[in-house]
Amino acid sequence: NETDDGFGKANVVQLRAASLHSTSGEIVQEQCCVTVLEDSMCTTGINMAKERSSCYTDQFSNSCDSKTTKTCCDCCLLGKAAQDHDLPCDHSLALGYQCGLVSRACCLDGASLNDTLGGNGKCAHLCVGNGTCSCFKGFKLRPDAKNCNDINECLLGASNCRLGERCINTEGSFRCQREVSCGTGYELTDSNNCKDINECETGTHNCVPDFECQNTQGSFRCHPKVKCGAGYIQDALGSCIDINECLAQTGPCHPGQVCINSRGSYTCQRISVNCGRGYHLNVEGTRCVDIDECKGPDGACSGHGCINLVGSFRCECAAGYVFNSINRVCEDVNECMHYPGRLCAHKCVNNQGSYTCTCTTGFKLSPDGRNCNDLNECEANPCSQECANVYGSYQCYCRRGYQLSDVDGLTCEDIDECALPTGGHICAFRCHNTGGSFHCSCPVKGYTLAANGRSCQDVDECVTGTHTCAENQSCFNVQGDFRCLSFECPTNYQRIGETTVPTGTIRCMKSCQPNDGPCNRDPVHSLSHTFISMATLRDFTKPEEIVFLRTTVPAYGAYQFGTFDVMFEIQGGNADQAFDVVKRIENGVYVGVVRQVKPIIGPLNLVLKLAMINLNSQGVSHQSVINIHVSVSEFWF
Repeated sequence: NETDDGFGKANVVQLRAASLHSTSGEIVQEQCCVTVLEDSMCTTGINMAKERSSCYTDQFSNSCDSKTTKTCCDCCLLGKAAQDHDLPCDHSLALGYQCGLVSRACCLDGASLNDTLGGNGKCAHLCVGNGTCSCFKGFKLRPDAKNCNDINECLLGASNCRLGERCINTEGSFRCQREVSCGTGYELTDSNNCKDINECETGTHNCVPDFECQNTQGSFRCHPKVKCGAGYIQDALGSCIDINECLAQTGPCHPGQVCINSRGSYTCQRISVNCGRGYHLNVEGTRCVDIDECKGPDGACSGHGCINLVGSFRCECAAGYVFNSINRVCEDVNECMHYPGRLCAHKCVNNQGSYTCTCTTGFKLSPDGRNCNDLNECEANPCSQECANVYGSYQCYCRRGYQLSDVDGLTCEDIDECALPTGGHICAFRCHNTGGSFHCSCPVKGYTLAANGRSCQDVDECVTGTHTCAENQSCFNVQGDFRCLSFECPTNYQRIGETTVPTGTIRCMKSCQPNDGPCNRDPVHSLSHTFISMATLRDFTKPEEIVFLRTTVPAYGAYQFGTFDVMFEIQGGNADQAFDVVKRIENGVYVGVVRQVKPIIGPLNLVLKLAMINLNSQGVSHQSVINIHVSVSEFWF
């Protein structure tokens, strides 16, 4: 029931109005309430910035309204700071639309507005008299009755944007923007409409030089510059194609006529008698008669037997051919395909009307024309030296001293034995390669080739009598040469025995007068010279024992025997310390062994002076000096 209290009647009216609103009306109502709430929160933030000059307070929380109040407060402080520093209020900072309006309003609010709209500096936009303020279109007066707030036409639903356009609020107004792009071939104008792009004028088409561009809505077409005449049609490449009017049109000729197409046109001819396959018109042109296909040099069967039939013919094919009833020709029979592996031993090659057998490499066709016999390739002498025939092939081989070429497998090439990895050991001195063999040679002087043809033997000039030593000299053979020896014993020494062959050893024993004190006190009792000949060792890996100094001193002898020890030492001539002497026990006595411990490169002659010192309980008993004359050959043999 309606009441007259003013409130009940209003409620009834609101309920009725709500029942008439659609869903869109509810959305507008909701957005209007949100806008009013945001404006109220923003006004609170602006007033806080103007009164306190600070936005920091404990009343702010993380709620949406508190964030709006804090944002408007910060933006107002930014506008006041711009006014305090004489900066323009319309700055270009990207603050967002709402923050930009608040910043500008606070900046202008702090400036003197006597020379701006309103005239009295109290109204933000217009003063209409009696101190009353008014706002421009698109703005509404704020609660302070002086300043103006922008009206968000998009939230209020007050825009006139069409379907498919999105409303964007601006200061004091709004603009409509398409939500969907215009698409290919169109562009968006300043008036928010889609305009066709003329590709022919902008040059964005892809027509080739022989075509001209024609603009269409949203696209373009390429048309050939050369136009085809009547009876032709132009293809996509601009070529003129003849139109078959006889097929393209329905009955271009009158009844009783036949259509014959020609280039660019057609002709109509009167229909005559039409004979079937195997017939033709008679001379008079009144009836059809049989065609004798078998007439002519070859006939219809191309050399095969031909039998004419009424309206047709039949071929009697020769051996190796079969008649094709569809094509009406004699076709070759591929015997190799029909009888695989049964006609030829190796390979079958089909030919017209027959076949031929062939053989693989290394074989020849037998007289029966089917089987294959081995071909003896060696009869043609394909190899440079020796040839051995094998089944289906052949093999070349070479005589001793030659090897088969890796290039052709036919030619025999000489083996350079001297260049082989073991060539340096084939001959003792020098290797000379010859065709299919080799031979060795020795130094010109002092050597001769051994019976094996590879080693070099020293020529003993002392034995052969080819030396040049005098009668008072002794000949001593060395590697590749000889030496003439002539030694005399020094004072107080006498020579004992003859010169020992082949070492050429000469011994001198001390012989003092009874009253010759210095001679008797000299510990050296004997001097000897011995000669050895050595080769230059090619591979020196360990010490080589060259001289043995044998004594009569028993090992571990007792003091009562007079001597009980012996000592060996090298006293001179040991160039580069190439030799040493060691003491060992052999057969119960001491023996001194002279060793070569370093490689020596000849030719070289040196004298190695050794001392064999006998010891007793009082010290040195006596000693013997041995001079070893060493001759080192320049060769290793």
